Amino acid sequence: MTAREAPATFLGMPPFPVAARAALADTQLRRNLAHATGTIRAKRAAVVAEVDDWEALRQRAAATKDATLAHLDEHLLTLEAALTARGATVHWARDAADACAVVADVARGHGIHEVVKVKSMATQEIELNEALAAHGIAAWETDLAELIVQLGDDLPSHILVPAIHRNRSEIRDIFNEKMAGAGRPAPEGLTDDPSALASAARLHLREKFLSTRMAVSGANFAVAESGTLVVVESEGNGRMCLTLPEVLVTVVGIEKLVPTWADLDVFLRLLPRSSTGERMNPYTSTWSGVTPGDGPQEVHVVLLDNGRTRALADEVGRQALRCIRCSACLNSCPVYERVGGHAYGSVYPGPIGAILNPLLKGVGTDPQVDSLPYASTLCGACADVCPVAIDIPGILVHLRAKVVDAHREDTVPKAEAVAMRAASWGLADAGRMRAGERLAGVAGRLGRGRGMPGGRRALAWLPWPGSRWTQARDLPLPPRESFRSWWRRVGREEGQR
Repeated sequence: MTAREAPATFLGMPPFPVAARAALADTQLRRNLAHATGTIRAKRAAVVAEVDDWEALRQRAAATKDATLAHLDEHLLTLEAALTARGATVHWARDAADACAVVADVARGHGIHEVVKVKSMATQEIELNEALAAHGIAAWETDLAELIVQLGDDLPSHILVPAIHRNRSEIRDIFNEKMAGAGRPAPEGLTDDPSALASAARLHLREKFLSTRMAVSGANFAVAESGTLVVVESEGNGRMCLTLPEVLVTVVGIEKLVPTWADLDVFLRLLPRSSTGERMNPYTSTWSGVTPGDGPQEVHVVLLDNGRTRALADEVGRQALRCIRCSACLNSCPVYERVGGHAYGSVYPGPIGAILNPLLKGVGTDPQVDSLPYASTLCGACADVCPVAIDIPGILVHLRAKVVDAHREDTVPKAEAVAMRAASWGLADAGRMRAGERLAGVAGRLGRGRGMPGGRRALAWLPWPGSRWTQARDLPLPPRESFRSWWRRVGREEGQR
């Protein structure tokens, strides 16, 4: 991929039900996902079980995040002052365009045409790579999974493991076909052995690290009191990006703040166990501005809003801003395991994406975004594993109500709204309700048989629009006799005795 080629984006993705139906037909994808998520789940469960006060840690983290969000304006100013005092330049970005413009301006100001990147959800969210490519600047991913996605002209499908939908053979083929066009080619005779694939990536990336003058990163956390930015990782590529280049630009969401170092301690115990199933992540990098003669000599920090204040204004949904991007909810979700991340149409897939995207972007204007709160069975597994105790099912229900409210004045009402209005009309009048009960009783008598408790069967098929229900769900037959009919009959029988 060259700097001027247009990378793949999520723009124009169909609503979740359409995308999910296509994903379900991909048997290889389902095998890849089931194996990977099952492995990560088992590792997480084992290391979490070792911690006696795990639930207390979760609640402490949730309380810390909530308290920080309640005074976010104050903590942001504290962070800005601390960073500025240590030689960093702080930029405020209202949206993706503002943030991308800052990074592009810094690169162009130094005559830079290539940058290396630390894995960052925030930069994916704002589509930074695409924005830089429009200016003739190539952004090279250095995380192994992100490299696989980039070389394959693919899209990330997982928060922690963006290439989780790929298997070893597919990765080998991508390296053999695409590495040469991006720099050092893959070694001759490359196999799909994991160590061989990692070695090929290491050789390819080392040239990037040693030749590129500017790096772009995100941050897992930002400590307000000291102006310290924190990146945790497993491969060491982040450490290379944060120490070797001359210029460093960090794009960090404003919700990533923690007030003190003591607060950071809690999250560094929760994150590795919840994400990679490790007791401690191999690399934790911290930096606070510029240190003469050591590391980047020009540091920029972009504080990104891009819908976060919109989410903060939602009294129910704001708890989603506690998220530390561990991906535990994805690995536990039965829906994600079967359809993968691409079906969510965003860099934030799975349960957290189903709530975060509508909160950041708003509902009522994009069918794809409006479909996400329904991309769940509401089983609650995501809430059980969340290290910061986000009530994801509760927020999903809340957002479903907001989606419905946003479409109440639509010129053409949705089928659900029509059905609810019809039900309201029928239930609002005693006579109409009695007539409906009689019709239901007829259906119940005609459909009596085996297969359901009480001798009732399920309706396997209804004509449209009822087929929208029966194609995916059982519809139990109504009873032969309504309660009111039974009550009148019993009363008559008792009076005759």
